[in-house]
Amino acid sequence: MKHQLHERETQQLLPWLPLERKCFNLLQQSHRHNRFSLLQIHAFMLRRAIETNVQIFTKFLVVSAAALGISHARKMFDERPHREDSFLCNSMIKAYLETRHYTDSFSLYKELRKDTCFAPDNFTFTTLTKSCALSMRADQGLQLHSQIWRYGFCADMYVLTGVIDMYAKFGKMGFARNVFDEMPKRSEVSWTALICGYARCGEVEVANKLFAEMPEVKDVVIYNAMIDGYVRSGDMSSARRLFDEMSNKTVITWTTMIHGYCNSREVGSARELFDAMPERNLVSWNTMISGYCGNKQPQEAIRLFQEMQATTSLDPDEVTIVSVLPAVSDTGALGLGEWCHRFVQKRKLDKKVKVCTAVLDMYSKCGEVEKARRVFDEMREREVASWNAMINGYALNGNARAALERFSTMMTREVKPDEVTMLAVLSACNHGGLVEEGRKWFNMMEEFGLIAKIEHYGCMVDLLGRAGELKEAEDLITNMPFEPNGIILSSFLSACGQYKDTERAERVLMKAVELEPRNDGNYVLLRNLYAGDSRWDDVRMVKNMMRRNEATKEVGCSTIEIDSVVSEFISGDTTHPNRRNIHLALGKLLMHMKDDEGNW
Repeated sequence: MKHQLHERETQQLLPWLPLERKCFNLLQQSHRHNRFSLLQIHAFMLRRAIETNVQIFTKFLVVSAAALGISHARKMFDERPHREDSFLCNSMIKAYLETRHYTDSFSLYKELRKDTCFAPDNFTFTTLTKSCALSMRADQGLQLHSQIWRYGFCADMYVLTGVIDMYAKFGKMGFARNVFDEMPKRSEVSWTALICGYARCGEVEVANKLFAEMPEVKDVVIYNAMIDGYVRSGDMSSARRLFDEMSNKTVITWTTMIHGYCNSREVGSARELFDAMPERNLVSWNTMISGYCGNKQPQEAIRLFQEMQATTSLDPDEVTIVSVLPAVSDTGALGLGEWCHRFVQKRKLDKKVKVCTAVLDMYSKCGEVEKARRVFDEMREREVASWNAMINGYALNGNARAALERFSTMMTREVKPDEVTMLAVLSACNHGGLVEEGRKWFNMMEEFGLIAKIEHYGCMVDLLGRAGELKEAEDLITNMPFEPNGIILSSFLSACGQYKDTERAERVLMKAVELEPRNDGNYVLLRNLYAGDSRWDDVRMVKNMMRRNEATKEVGCSTIEIDSVVSEFISGDTTHPNRRNIHLALGKLLMHMKDDEGNW
């Protein structure tokens, strides 16, 4: 070690030769060099024996890791003339970190300790704590902590801050707190690492207590961490209090609050903040667009997407596309969906599995199942979600057999189905009236290691009800391991209405009314059954029950896209600008229909 330090100090004291300075200056401009020019510099170094200068050799090694690849850098490192130089060894360890080969950085450290006289320093350990944290290798992190104690760095503020951050990222907050409490001196970064850890792990009260105790002036990073913690826990009032306290807010601060309000169903508050932002980046736009989609406001999502296109120079990324396509599906805005697909192809985003899955799902829900199939067939790589979207697409468009064939192909390819797959399969059986197939796949879920959820039971109840198997459907509701929800009971009531089973409908109505007292459909079904049996007193009783529970018929709504413009029609609405022409056209169609009826 002493010899190593002496050698480096001697080298630093000696004046560099002009060629050495020229070589180092070239390496300083590494951003201008391509692979070929770097190999030329290496050849020059070898011819002139410049690699004996440890600083130049280290600089070249770092540049090579980024430009020529980590394998090339490691090969040079293994042939190095300076075996134990700590600066060189630390640079190689850090090169692994910067190229995201986190586990390899720890492996190299162990090799150096075993095969050389390398002596780690605080730089070594701060680099390794980052590697362990990013690789999420808690076993390596524990080994590293013991090494830090062994080499006497248990009081080094920088090293211990790295250890706190490492344990916090592992979620081992007890370990992180022990290290923090034993530190002889703490920095602002030490406090920040611990508080951020608690906030990320959902222990917001502990984080808040430390936040209040923190002696240093709090910076934007720790404020953002606390706001994120409150947002994750759903405490938007506390998040807003901290937000209002901040004098210096970043784009991250604003976007975190917008995300929180969207998750809390307060889209209006989210939009107010979005409009008030001094500057926005693509993540901000994506968050707001996604927020509208998640809160069932697809038209607002589309308007905002179009506003982004018209008023900014930002290009949509894969997150934007995946965020806006569900809105396209919900509104039937096929023209915009096709534009998104062309954009995806132009920007080579069609190599992203999630993007392609979103595109095919959009086509399926817009009724373009053949276009969805082409997207699916052209995908080089598929996830379970891709298969699910295609199976569900066939089911939604009434092609149950094609959905089951695609599911069969999925099984042949040894792709393991998940709960969503089975829901799509049961939905296909439901749409196709395939009762036996539905029973078979519902009963086979356990063989796939899947537990049927309430949605699967709901699908089976609907399938059996539509097929007139009312007793079996009622038994399934009674024996399922969940309390039936309003959707299942309404579905069963609808089946009772279809097959005129007043007795079963009466048994179910009270439970349905208890869950959804304002759902008018449930009352109407039973009222119609009573009317069909001329039970007028019971009809009046149902009407009175509707009035007491303030059940009113939900206004019908439909949308249609013509020439890339989406029009919305609401039952009873008289405000549509083309209302007069639409009614004239409908009148003419009605006259033609009556004429045709007379000719039958």
